[in-house]
Amino acid sequence: MPATPDHRLTEAAYQGPALQVDRDFYGRIGQDTGRRTVVNELTVPIRSGRAWEVPAGHVCRISTVDGPQVGDLNLWNRHDPRERFWASRTRQLQAAHVSTFDRLWSTLPFLRPMATIVGDTLSDYGVDGEGGRVHDTLGTRCDPYVSRMLNNADFDYHCHSNLTRAVLPFGLTEFDVHDVLNVFQCTGLNERDEYFMKTCPARPGDYSEFFAEQDLLVALSACPGGDLSAPMFGEDSEDPVGNCHPLAVTVYSLDPELTRGWSEPESPRYGGRHGLAE
Repeated sequence: MPATPDHRLTEAAYQGPALQVDRDFYGRIGQDTGRRTVVNELTVPIRSGRAWEVPAGHVCRISTVDGPQVGDLNLWNRHDPRERFWASRTRQLQAAHVSTFDRLWSTLPFLRPMATIVGDTLSDYGVDGEGGRVHDTLGTRCDPYVSRMLNNADFDYHCHSNLTRAVLPFGLTEFDVHDVLNVFQCTGLNERDEYFMKTCPARPGDYSEFFAEQDLLVALSACPGGDLSAPMFGEDSEDPVGNCHPLAVTVYSLDPELTRGWSEPESPRYGGRHGLAE
């Protein structure tokens, strides 16, 4: 006999003051673009990856250039790469698809916001007729191991490989690459609870941007699937290189008046020893 529905389960599982965001503060940062100064600009060419630094208190914008393109994003604490973006906890604390005022959280034992999203031109996309939403933390990066397993083929420019190449100059390796935020990617779960991907809805000039809550190392891959309008795996798969476009990155410093009163988030002060004996 099926269980009686518990309507309380429709509420978010995680709630509390620590998850509240100062929308006035972050709203000003996202909207007052006149008090910004460009300090770095770069382009991520198709089927490649790039890594760069974003100092605490700066804004980083990721933009489409001349067509829809999915990007796979990784974040690390610039001074301690053991602290890195934690996609699954971000899903629980924020949402499976993130937008303005959502935060990107770091791994244990750090567990603090690494970045707060302050701008998203696709924020009004909402939920489409098939249940698709954008800026996905449900899935992860494409990788050559899955390609070998499903297609019996080797391909060196999956997002995992692109990110690996991008972070090598910063002293990191494949083992540091982690689950991603799929920027501009439209995904959902079907009626069988299976993951699906749809064609990227971004237009030239669309962007997602975040405020760095700490000194960050950021890496981004321009997915080899491009806008994901063609399947990359299975019998009907094909090379979608014609659907690939570059991504633009801009890092801004902010007028100090915009960040007055802000301070870097601290980790929870857990004082226990996980039940270990002294």
